[in-house]
Amino acid sequence: MASTQFAKELDLSTVAEKLTGSEYDPDIFPGLIYRLSDPKTAILLFRSGKANCTGGKSLEEVRRAIRRFAIILNKLGIPVDSDPEIIVQNMVAVYDIGCALNLANLAMSLGLKDIEYEPEQFPGLVYRLRDPNVVCLLFGSGKMVITGAKNDMDIGWTVDKVVQVLRQTGFL
Repeated sequence: MASTQFAKELDLSTVAEKLTGSEYDPDIFPGLIYRLSDPKTAILLFRSGKANCTGGKSLEEVRRAIRRFAIILNKLGIPVDSDPEIIVQNMVAVYDIGCALNLANLAMSLGLKDIEYEPEQFPGLVYRLRDPNVVCLLFGSGKMVITGAKNDMDIGWTVDKVVQVLRQTGFL
């Protein structure tokens, strides 16, 4: 997810009236939702003028989506910044370790300090790393989902760290 500041303040009811295909129900969610098909993303626009872009597969896709949304709003007479600064808030990555994992044994090996594992509640093991501040979800299939990263380096470092821990504990 990336965020940006489009304008100082917006009347979302007016934007929703002009913007065909948008979703706005302030009783359910305080922002306006607009989905783009190319690139396949969603823009969450708030009254403060801030916007969040979700679903982009790369920073370039996020940039394209935000530029495209700005052009759409400006054409509708809603003045917004056409090239706002973009700040990456959260990156999500999926990695395949390449082998199945026994999560119950892994949880016991790693201890309780940075691990949450309650298979009745969630099928994955939650591994919280502090540096970088990310969460790694490990699944019995050997898939790993990393969330909370701010850049590619955070993702790479997390994969290396988790693989190293799995090797040290004999799971790889």
